[in-house]
Amino acid sequence: MAGFTEKVHSEAVIEVYCKKIDGIWFGVACDQKEIFSTSFDSNEQKTLSSLLATIPFDVPFQVSCESSAFAEVVLNSLKKIFDGRKVDNTFPLAYDSLPAYTQKVLKATLQIPIGYVTSYGSIAEAVGGGARAVGNVMASNPFAPIVPCHRYVKSDFTLGGYGGGLKTKVKLLNCEKRGFSAPMQVQVEGGFLTVFPAEYVLRNLV
Repeated sequence: MAGFTEKVHSEAVIEVYCKKIDGIWFGVACDQKEIFSTSFDSNEQKTLSSLLATIPFDVPFQVSCESSAFAEVVLNSLKKIFDGRKVDNTFPLAYDSLPAYTQKVLKATLQIPIGYVTSYGSIAEAVGGGARAVGNVMASNPFAPIVPCHRYVKSDFTLGGYGGGLKTKVKLLNCEKRGFSAPMQVQVEGGFLTVFPAEYVLRNLV
């Protein structure tokens, strides 16, 4: 499958890969330098559709059966994140085609540590804008689960929504809990963000 548009970039074609690991399909759209999108789902077609929906309109792409070395590292890292394990890789995410505010929110979300959650309002206080604007960015997050939108909850520590389904969100948060007991602040672009132990959310589910 190949992408086609009126305008074509001179850069290399984006390769789209999906890989099934322990019953979950993980996917990445990337060239040899940057990640344009990532996704995961129990259904291969949903994972692929999510990837294709986020590729810039003017960039050619092809779906490949055999992963590149770079893509293989990314796919295996997605599995580790899904299992609640810490990944030390600094991923080269393709922010340039995204609006400036979207970039700011995504970069702030990356700073939410494993084992913690925050709210849309808290992110808005840290980087500007409103809670609804932050929510809109998260609803179209092209880099899940690298950019951990599953770590967003409502201000009352109820789950809120999640594109991958609430059962998946609970699974992710349960895997990430580390026994933390107190909030803390992390520095993000524009200010400081208050984050809270995932246990604050999970104990409401019992």
